[in-house]
Amino acid sequence: MDVKKVPELLSISGHPVGFGGCRNAGGEFDCCEYNISVFDDILGESVHDVSGNFVKLHHCSLSESDASVLVQLENLTILHDDQWNLRMFMAQIKEKREKIFDSYTQSCLVDAGIFANKSKEAVKTNDPFAAVWIKCAAYFLADTLFSINAMRPSPVHMLEITRNLKKNDVNQTFSLVHQMLGMERASTSVLARMVKSTAGFSDMVENNGSSAIIKRKYEYLIENSLLSDCYFYLGYINRNNIVKIKSQIHKNPEYIHVLKTALDIESDHLTVDKQAAELLQRINELLSDIKDKK
Repeated sequence: MDVKKVPELLSISGHPVGFGGCRNAGGEFDCCEYNISVFDDILGESVHDVSGNFVKLHHCSLSESDASVLVQLENLTILHDDQWNLRMFMAQIKEKREKIFDSYTQSCLVDAGIFANKSKEAVKTNDPFAAVWIKCAAYFLADTLFSINAMRPSPVHMLEITRNLKKNDVNQTFSLVHQMLGMERASTSVLARMVKSTAGFSDMVENNGSSAIIKRKYEYLIENSLLSDCYFYLGYINRNNIVKIKSQIHKNPEYIHVLKTALDIESDHLTVDKQAAELLQRINELLSDIKDKK
């Protein structure tokens, strides 16, 4: 697909447009979508079929200050920018790159701690969402580790990347993440159940066509025997959607039935409580290390 034609095909050429994601950075799988960012000050995402290819359109702002968004915008290829506003914005991101990743690291660690504590509190009341929160905490810890390594999170590729990271005390934490997520449980039967619930949960929360991308990536990863990568990816997508509705999730008790399968969650609250304690210990160690380096 000629990505340069996308702004015109999607009728977004009246705004600055950039091309990001793994297809821009390289190392993409055949199943990966094209990530296009349009700076039109509208919130949200939408999925489009362009000549048989999935295009995920991210609506952004040139005044964006959220580190989690700025990390994803780094190294965009500019497709349309008549007024050079996007070029100036990208120059600012490049100039502040280190500060952006530092901010993102802190944010991910804080979120990991919040969800781990949320899980411990939920265990006390036999809240079925306790196991959901612990998995969210583990994924935020994974994002933290990528940020410490100054790398953009890309869920379908993250396990592949961690296998090639240099061995050090920080990166050893990935083994804890794998343990908390239950990566050893990845099997074709488990994943077949997970993808149906993950796609369904995406339709419940996003309702923007992302479930088609989820199914395509699942099929590719299964066909290529990347079962652990598929398990990680599906859980990561669920985490993202949980965060979008975390303040109202208990108003929809039916979500727990979907998430039990979508996240392949642990039902033993004693195990969940122990996992929360282990995660909190590691989170506090990383926070302490960061403070000592300043």
